[in-house]
Amino acid sequence: MPYNKVAEQDIDYLRSIADRAFIGADIHEDFSHDEMTIYGVHMPEIVVEVKSTEQVSAVLKYANERGIPVTPRGSGTGLCGGAVALYGGILLSLAQMDNIIEFDNDNFCVTLQPGVLLMTLAEQSIAHDMMYPPEPGEKSATIGGNVMTNAGGMRAIKYGVTRDYVLGLTAVLPNGNVITLGGKVVKNSSGYSLIDLLVGSEGTLAVVTELTLKLIPLPGVSLSLLVPFDSLSKSFNAVPKILQSRTNPTAVEFMQREVIEAAEQYLGLHFPDKSAPAYLLLTFDGNTRTELDTTIDKVAEICLSCGANDVFISDTQERQESIWKARGAFLEAIKTSTTDMDECDVVVPRTKLASFMELVDTLETSHGLRLRSFGHAGDGNLHIYLCKDGLSESEWEKRCAAVMDSLYISSAQMGGQISGEHGVGHAKSHYLAESLGDDAIALMRGIKHTFDPKNILNPGKVC
Repeated sequence: MPYNKVAEQDIDYLRSIADRAFIGADIHEDFSHDEMTIYGVHMPEIVVEVKSTEQVSAVLKYANERGIPVTPRGSGTGLCGGAVALYGGILLSLAQMDNIIEFDNDNFCVTLQPGVLLMTLAEQSIAHDMMYPPEPGEKSATIGGNVMTNAGGMRAIKYGVTRDYVLGLTAVLPNGNVITLGGKVVKNSSGYSLIDLLVGSEGTLAVVTELTLKLIPLPGVSLSLLVPFDSLSKSFNAVPKILQSRTNPTAVEFMQREVIEAAEQYLGLHFPDKSAPAYLLLTFDGNTRTELDTTIDKVAEICLSCGANDVFISDTQERQESIWKARGAFLEAIKTSTTDMDECDVVVPRTKLASFMELVDTLETSHGLRLRSFGHAGDGNLHIYLCKDGLSESEWEKRCAAVMDSLYISSAQMGGQISGEHGVGHAKSHYLAESLGDDAIALMRGIKHTFDPKNILNPGKVC
């Protein structure tokens, strides 16, 4: 669909209704890409910063009438090109919409704007003796971005994903109309669940400007187990036994020694143990230490019976911080170890984890491409990073494409999906089409057309 370019009168009008607007050399280079620069640099014609629902409404109404594309954006920490302006136009920055409006402890919820950072919400929730359970690895992401990708994270195995915590929202449609959905209610069976449709839509259907999120009481104590194994297959064999034991872990992560060593080098810290090639990292929370001691003993026994080399209990603040700080730095550590990289975010049934990781090892050898992996063993979500290192551009593109094709094809054959939590953006849209088939994609495009008949909102993304 052809779009109008941003003209002088457009700039003047947008500056009159928005908080700030930037053009030309005043636009920071960061606005042209997300965390994965491999997916191209796309500079918007104008960056418009907004601070209210009214400003968002005015921008979208004007853009819709003028036929100018609009790309919503939070912190830009995405990994699949979901918040880059493929067609130029307006980049709508929501980063300044960062107010926490209200903590409501009686209704166990918080109301806030989409630009609030995940780390800020987590800290402020604890200060109110509450917890916001979703915990994606990128703590500098905005809550709005988390909602738009239905972010999961390490606590998803026990507490679920972002969608499970969105009680209500205010959103602006592409024509500028404002809708309010849900609210401070625990359950809702009032017609189609439009909230669930907007969550995970990657800014293609509407722009969310206010959110009401569910909170839970803050657990009294949390402990972690670091469990070394001689192989990933042994560690994966322990996962279903742990989940069947009714111990209810908060997190079940897997990692390999190479990624741990990269994080050590990146952070300049010492990981508690790196003697084994593979590890499970387990976390449990509860009301008292006595309550958790029984759980930990039971899980330790299960791990040892499945071939674990040892079980290390992380029961001090220092050890907890060193382990989880390293886990949170895995992506950046891999990124700084290579000249460029691509990422695969597939999710497969938990019983297929070992088979899928065997495939990863085979592809690394057969294609001569360094692959680094870690992820959520508890829910089958793998993060596989393809490293360019010293390859020429042509050789990198060829090997990368071949490996990615194999990963996505194998995921589908194993009953998996192309993304567990990072979304589709524009980088993975062709894999989504291959995975879902024509009928499902046609339905998604029909939904998009209903919301956005002029296709001005984040065009070129998802489907």
